[in-house]
Amino acid sequence: MSDADFDYDDLGLVAGLEIHQQLDTATKLFCGCPTELREPEASVRSFTRYLHPTKSELGEIDEAALEESVVDREFEYLAYDSTCLVEEDDEPPDRVDAEALDVTMEIAQLLDCAVVDQVHVMRKIVVDGSNTTGFQRTMRVAGEGAIRTPDGEVRIEDLMLEEESAQRVAETDRGVRYSLDRLGIPLVEIGTKPDIRSPEQARAAAERIGMFLRSTGKVKRGLGTIRQDVNVSIADGARVEIKGVQSLEDIDDIVENEVRRQVELLAIAEVLTERDAAVGEPRDVTDVFEDTDSGVIRGALSDGGRAMAVRLAGFDGLVGREIQPDRRLGTELADHAARHGAGGVFHTDELPAYGVTEAEVERLREAVDAGPEDAVALVADDPETADLAITAAAERAATAAEGVPEETRDATEEGTTRYLRPLPGAARMYPETDVPPVEPDPETVAEPELLTEKVDRYAEAYGLDAGLAEQVAYGEHMPLFERVVGAGVDPTLAATTLESTLTELRRDDVAVEALTDDHLADALALVADGDLPQEGLDDLLRALSADPGATAADILDREDLGGVGEDEVREAVAEVVERNADQVAEEGMGAFSALMGECMGALRGKADGDTVSDVLREEIQQRAG
Repeated sequence: MSDADFDYDDLGLVAGLEIHQQLDTATKLFCGCPTELREPEASVRSFTRYLHPTKSELGEIDEAALEESVVDREFEYLAYDSTCLVEEDDEPPDRVDAEALDVTMEIAQLLDCAVVDQVHVMRKIVVDGSNTTGFQRTMRVAGEGAIRTPDGEVRIEDLMLEEESAQRVAETDRGVRYSLDRLGIPLVEIGTKPDIRSPEQARAAAERIGMFLRSTGKVKRGLGTIRQDVNVSIADGARVEIKGVQSLEDIDDIVENEVRRQVELLAIAEVLTERDAAVGEPRDVTDVFEDTDSGVIRGALSDGGRAMAVRLAGFDGLVGREIQPDRRLGTELADHAARHGAGGVFHTDELPAYGVTEAEVERLREAVDAGPEDAVALVADDPETADLAITAAAERAATAAEGVPEETRDATEEGTTRYLRPLPGAARMYPETDVPPVEPDPETVAEPELLTEKVDRYAEAYGLDAGLAEQVAYGEHMPLFERVVGAGVDPTLAATTLESTLTELRRDDVAVEALTDDHLADALALVADGDLPQEGLDDLLRALSADPGATAADILDREDLGGVGEDEVREAVAEVVERNADQVAEEGMGAFSALMGECMGALRGKADGDTVSDVLREEIQQRAG
């Protein structure tokens, strides 16, 4: 069955969203450190930790945290000159950041959510190393809202405010390296109820929520600042949480492919039930590959490694069956094996291949007593990894006869998903005792203007054409546009500079990313104040990009970009007209365009184009007359 053949109503598709968005606040959620990201090379020191799950107040251990802790890993953290003791978990957290709470209440108004009377901070167990504490601080600020999509209403269940995790920098021989610059940045999580009934509605709902978030003008922009999680299930399947969808454009593909995966897994389960399928016990089959020509297996065994295999009775032809684009049931087994460090899983639906011969496949089948309807899964690695990995693969194979397992999966760049961990349970949450409750007052914040409303206002109040107004309103520089226009900068100049000039400079390989909002605001203010001709703005921004440590005023003086008076303009224009006297005499005003360019070049962009144009017309008319 192709995706186009799916009747989502018939399948009973139910989906919900969790949108995670970083807030653009001055400081982090529980300390006074800045929220800017740093380059790992700027770190000044590092320290290491080992994390282990703890029991909840009810004496329970979360299953997802328990599986994560099975692999003993060292976590290294890069610290910077701005890193504080709160981030290192060597000092209690401060109170909840007031600015972050205010922005969250603004978002609550846009989502039509009711703000709670009292905000209580909770700890959510996280032992993957992404937080130095072993937990993430989170709090429910509002809920019970709704948004509208073309396919109907989607209710909002929760609006949470929480701290962002540390940024994963690299895998190391002993574990994972994280950077502490991102840890603690305020993050809102918006969770919908399971009201979504199609991939298209999932994308529309995410786009609507994204528009609301950007309307505040107080959210971070760029790759990694917003992440979408999607919960998907079909009637006979199971709830699956898909983490880390980076782009809105991927959401409908992710939902479609997850529906396909569940449909295919249910079909496989039906066949396995008919075949009375079973999974055997893992066996050591190292002897089978003593003289193998398979480079992968030979490399794994050469340093005392072991080959472990398991009989999958009734699985023949099913392990290699595609369940998502370029992903098979065998890939699912490999995902579970990879959690224990294995590079992959071989299986007889794909063998002989990878240097494994037909004769070796036959000996492998004999070694585990596999018959014609059976498949065999194989892992070759160091002894401990091979044992853990084949056991994990066998356990996943055993659940295949049951259909679709509930689990958390990771979104891939290809629009598919891979196994990440079991679904978390209630045991992962418990109260935070170091941070007192907060009583928020939604009356202290005003409801933000929607981006759609900004587009109309920019066009009506500032005279921007509809396309430019939309570019500005939806662009990353919208807050800066509002700031500079409020300070007296011409709206059209501000809009074209932020949306067109910067793009053109970037195409010319100018490092515009080095320009801060203050750089841009100061440069535009120089034009507004008459200290810099509009024609000199391009040169100033180029020079400022090359020397971001300087100010716009520094560049203005150093590069001699300041404007010239009308007398100097008249003198320069008169010289150009004199040099081209014959052309002026012959063509009159027909020579204007050619001479205008020459005049602007002679003045090196130091004069306003309108002024030069007026003076040039006068000079030509006098000469021609």
